Amino acid sequence: MSEQQTKNILQTIDSPEDLRNLPAGQLKQVCSELRQYIIDVLSTNPGHLGASLGTVELTVALHRVFQTPYDRILWDVGHQAYGHKILTGRRDNFHTLRRFKGISGFPNPTESEYDAFIAGHASNSISAALGMSVASALKQENDRHVVAVIGDGAMTGGLAYEGLNNASINPNNLLIVLNDNNMAIDDSVGALSQYLVNITTSQTYNKVRYDAYLGLKKMKLITDDRRGNILRFNNSLKALLTQQHNLFEGFSIRYFGPVDGHDVDYLIRVLNDIKNMQGPKLLHVKTKKGKGFRPAEESATEWHAPGKFDKETGRRILPDDLVQPQLYQDVFGHTLVELAAADERVVGVTPAMPTGCSMTYLMKTFPERAFDVGIAEGHAVTFSAGLAKEGMIPFCNVYSSFMQRAYDNLIHDVALQNLHLVLCLDRSGLVGEDGATHHGIFDLAYLRPIPNLTISSPLNEWDLRNLMYTACKGVSTPFVIRYPRGKGEKNDWRNEPQILPVGKGKKLRDGNDVAALSIGPVGNEVIKAIEMLDGKHSVAHYDMIYLKPLDEELLHEVGRKFKRIITVENGVRTGGLGSAVVEFMADNGYTPRIQRIGVNDTFVEHGAIAELYALCGMDAASIAQAITEA
Repeated sequence: MSEQQTKNILQTIDSPEDLRNLPAGQLKQVCSELRQYIIDVLSTNPGHLGASLGTVELTVALHRVFQTPYDRILWDVGHQAYGHKILTGRRDNFHTLRRFKGISGFPNPTESEYDAFIAGHASNSISAALGMSVASALKQENDRHVVAVIGDGAMTGGLAYEGLNNASINPNNLLIVLNDNNMAIDDSVGALSQYLVNITTSQTYNKVRYDAYLGLKKMKLITDDRRGNILRFNNSLKALLTQQHNLFEGFSIRYFGPVDGHDVDYLIRVLNDIKNMQGPKLLHVKTKKGKGFRPAEESATEWHAPGKFDKETGRRILPDDLVQPQLYQDVFGHTLVELAAADERVVGVTPAMPTGCSMTYLMKTFPERAFDVGIAEGHAVTFSAGLAKEGMIPFCNVYSSFMQRAYDNLIHDVALQNLHLVLCLDRSGLVGEDGATHHGIFDLAYLRPIPNLTISSPLNEWDLRNLMYTACKGVSTPFVIRYPRGKGEKNDWRNEPQILPVGKGKKLRDGNDVAALSIGPVGNEVIKAIEMLDGKHSVAHYDMIYLKPLDEELLHEVGRKFKRIITVENGVRTGGLGSAVVEFMADNGYTPRIQRIGVNDTFVEHGAIAELYALCGMDAASIAQAITEA
């Protein structure tokens, strides 16, 4: 078949209805084209490659069997949903993936009616899908199917188990598809297991099984209350025959599998057989992350989101890092190793992001003192609290956006006990192409009201190292350090760390007309803005460093001297630095005109960080204009 012919089928699919109208014999070719199309586009427009390559056949099977968008498919996290986007009317715009004003990297109902639920944070699919399934029953939409597709990585999140627990209690017909890419769930045990998959998913077997249940119920030998006991007995018998058991059957959820996730015809057969079964059920699908692209198959972590690459050779196209500043995450990772080498109490904790936050350096050097607890942010914080209670100094690194999920743990288990724990919030502020679900713009506002916390943010890599050293050696209470995604400012980033006085900022530049108060690396945009003004305005610039406690001595100086103040923060305007400064000035009788620069009361779309800075008015040009107009 010629190259032109191999592209013809996918080009005819503008909706799942087109897919459902294709002859069955063409579906394997659709899968091949879909996989190659994802590789082609992502080689030049970076995104999450490996997970979506692994779910190509599953995606085709789901849209073939279910009448989407009437039937609901919920994708957990969304890294695995690129094929879904392409098959649901976004093929021709797929090249704009994660670009400013382009399509989102995650399912989003505002983008397409086929995106049944928002999917950016892991482990929410089962709970949301259960709610939708119960709602369908209440509305007597008994022909509507609801499917939750969850990856095994997301099964480490506690919310997934809360959803499973309730799925076995509330009346529903939810189908959970577990996309297992050989990382967590049991392997198949051979021919007997496959035989049981075939028989227990067959329509004949399940009709006989259901008719028997109705007959026993009619004879009053079984009631709805006792049905769960029969299901548990059935699961126990199956476990005896297969010599294996799994936790899903322990939740009284019917379990089917594992099945080959790359056999599209068989997947379609199984899905058709089980989709109308009554009650909650789980289909265990075995897939290969990165399927069809050898480099991604051989190194799943590296090719999770590889950036640009040569699709022919598999070579990743990396920038020349020799003369560039380091990533903030790498500065964190190297500094953590230094601190751990000097103090045996130092340990590292991360919820499934050792590579993303560079805790891999600690894992390599001190493997017994580095802990990846899986996608379980709440557990990460409380586990760290337990370490701290017994005298260790845990550096708990959580992406800012994901830290929202551990808010109660931070208040109840850390702050209330005033424990010596260092919370490092990576990816704080606007993070770029991952968009609204991943922007870490709320942390300053939601952390500031919590007693006992010290909240800080470095201007550059030197101060990140200084703050980590301060958190380790200079205090014995909860200490928060937030820093952004991406590179810092300095080539010579490895300074000799020193303790920074808690609650003290720095005057970076003196001036008489306007005072600019910033916190964190966004202060470098203020520096550029002042340089752009070229002396036309006399601007004093203060790097606050700490949001809590505030440098009150510095603020009194500003309040007495200036009638015009600008605050700049890479976070929401409501509740952060700007709000704190306004409150201080009001409480102390100062009446300057204050302009707060930050993110307005909105969820920010995806795009390059520079584009989003400009969108939110926190780039150097916008800040310079604000100073001029102050």
